[in-house]
Amino acid sequence: MYDQIRGNLVRQTKGLEVLALLLEEEFAHLRGRDPDAVSAVEFSIHELMRQLACERVDLKAAMQRTRLSEYADMLPEEQGEEVRAPIARIDAQEQHCARQASLNADLALALLDQSQELLDFLHRRLVPPKQETYGRKGGMTTSRSEAALIRGRL
Repeated sequence: MYDQIRGNLVRQTKGLEVLALLLEEEFAHLRGRDPDAVSAVEFSIHELMRQLACERVDLKAAMQRTRLSEYADMLPEEQGEEVRAPIARIDAQEQHCARQASLNADLALALLDQSQELLDFLHRRLVPPKQETYGRKGGMTTSRSEAALIRGRL
């Protein structure tokens, strides 16, 4: 059981290290404005997150409602330290990944806002301005601003 738990913790540690690298790569692609590369990295991140979640579920099932710190306290000193060390690394890596994911989300939302503003600007420039003119009878004409293919009168 000890080997199973320790192996699980080592896999989580290595997985979080890879996750940190993927998040940094995603940030670089976001800064380079390469949406195809961002999408590819995003799929890898999602798959890795799924695998990490499976590891967590397996560990929780193996521990049977016992906390890892309590389990480490029950072990001999050397083995207890071999369990505590990965736990500390996992916590540190989770914090680092959370900060990097927050930066990535902020940059992605900023790029989205910038793109939306550009689209709005182009749309305002393409739509013809509303023309207010007098009609044949001396009143203001009402014109439709949207396009119309057929405009007939009876």
